[in-house]
Amino acid sequence: MTFANQCNEIFDQIVKLYHVTDDVDAVFSNPFAEGTIENDLARKNWIDAVQWHLEDIIRDENIDPVEALALKRRIDHSNQDRTDLVEKIDTYFRQRYEGVHVLQNATINTESPAWAIDRLSILALKIWHMREQTERTDADAAHIAKCQAKLDVLLEQREDLTTAIDQLLDDIAGGRKYMKVYRQMKMYNDPETNPVLYGKK
Repeated sequence: MTFANQCNEIFDQIVKLYHVTDDVDAVFSNPFAEGTIENDLARKNWIDAVQWHLEDIIRDENIDPVEALALKRRIDHSNQDRTDLVEKIDTYFRQRYEGVHVLQNATINTESPAWAIDRLSILALKIWHMREQTERTDADAAHIAKCQAKLDVLLEQREDLTTAIDQLLDDIAGGRKYMKVYRQMKMYNDPETNPVLYGKK
């Protein structure tokens, strides 16, 4: 099995696991051993699943403003955790391919492997929830048909992205492409770079 297909299997497994309780406060029990890439991929998708549902909750027009602010803070924290984990997954790839001889005519990709895999994780969630829409018994035929068409596109998109990721990893392993990772420099979370925060000192 290719690496990207392994990712898809893990992501589908974790999305299904999340929906056993469908609770943003559920405790995540990672089915994969600590210290493995599988563990990191599973944890990444769990973060995405929780955040997906937090984003649904915060869009309730009748939500209490105090609760909405608390949710916004939680989403901000989740985004930082997501970014940190993507960077950890990219570190795995850098270590995996550090001994590769890079060819003279090698090129760089528009995104790192982990950020492409991040998109696979989100696609797993989109596919799950769009499939839910196609199975609704309280929606009319037009809604079902529209959602089925969208689901077909999402499935095709995942197939294409899976192929592209595996091709990218093959190119990196063969020295035809090289990794160059730029760490995310989120300024708004940093009390030393966000003027609203450092202005309070």
